[in-house]
Amino acid sequence: MAQAVDRRKTEKKEELVEKLVHINRVAKTVKGGRNMSFAAVVVVGDQKGRVGFGSGKAAEVPEAITKATNEAKKNMVRIPLREGRTLHHDVQGHFGAGKVVLRTAPAGTGVIAGGPMRAIFEVLGVQDVVAKSLGSNNPYNMIKATFDALLSINSPRMIAAKRGKKVGDIVSRRETAAGAKLEKEEA
Repeated sequence: MAQAVDRRKTEKKEELVEKLVHINRVAKTVKGGRNMSFAAVVVVGDQKGRVGFGSGKAAEVPEAITKATNEAKKNMVRIPLREGRTLHHDVQGHFGAGKVVLRTAPAGTGVIAGGPMRAIFEVLGVQDVVAKSLGSNNPYNMIKATFDALLSINSPRMIAAKRGKKVGDIVSRRETAAGAKLEKEEA
C-alpha cells in the first residue's frame, strides 16, 4: 500500500510537458537504394523552471520521438525565473550560426517568440517574454542558442551568493541607481 502512495507522489512530481519541435526525414543512399529514417527534436519541461531538449533518430517516427523525449528528460536544467513568469534580465545566446536575443517583458505581454523558442518557453513556464532569432533558423541551432542564453541568466540570489551579500543589498542598489539616473534626467 505504501509503495502505491510513493508511486503516485513521484508521478505528480514528474508531470512533464512534451513538445515536438521538428521531424526530419533522412535518406541514406546505399547499394540497394535508399534507407529512410526519421530524426526528431523534442523539448520537455515542468512549467516551473525546468526544461530540457533532446534529439533522436530511428526508422519510425514514434520511436524517434520516444528516443528524443528520453534524452530530453535526462538533460533537464533549472532556469531561474522572476516571479515565475519572466526572465530576470535581457540576454543573448548563440550556437553556430544561430543567434537569439531574449528580453524580459511586463505582465500581460505573453510569449512573443517563434518556432522552437516558443516551445521552449511554453514548457519552461515563462508567460511574458520577447525573443528574436537572428541568423540561422535551423531548429537545432535555435534551440541550442536559446539554451545557451537561458543558462547564462543569473538571479539576484545567485549574484548575492557569489558576492557574499544579501539579496536586499543588491536589489535595492539597482533600484536606487535607477532612481538616481531618473532624477538626473529630470533635472
